[in-house]
Amino acid sequence: MDLRKIKKLIDLLEESNLAELEIKEGEEIVRLSRMPTGMMAAAPAPVAPPATRAAAAAPTAPVEAAGTATKGLPEGHVVKAPMVGAFYASASPDAPAFVKVGQAVKAGDTLGIIEAMKMFNQIEADVGGTVVAILVENGQPVEFDEPMFVIA
Repeated sequence: MDLRKIKKLIDLLEESNLAELEIKEGEEIVRLSRMPTGMMAAAPAPVAPPATRAAAAAPTAPVEAAGTATKGLPEGHVVKAPMVGAFYASASPDAPAFVKVGQAVKAGDTLGIIEAMKMFNQIEADVGGTVVAILVENGQPVEFDEPMFVIA
């Protein structure tokens, strides 16, 4: 199934009150389901290859209680990646980005999408304010708990 069709299905699911949508096209089946607000899916913890584990263990920046480096981030609330995957700033390649630096957002507004295991997961603002930094680029892979946005 074409990626553009899947993204259109995601938009359809977002605009409706449906909790789940399943489409069968030939032998291909696409199932999209929405998690209730406030719930998060469990993501497997990333494991570094043996050669990089020692290098990753060396601290290079101050660490906050949650375990994420904070050096160099602007002041404000940091929105972190809830899972490992590929980050997308818009619903489709020709669509405008969900948010831009300087844009006001409300809690619950979509900031971007993370594709994980062929599922597209919306990343929502958990606080209202102004987007002061976007720390990831479109198409970039993200790690669990990686800072993605700063909202002040």
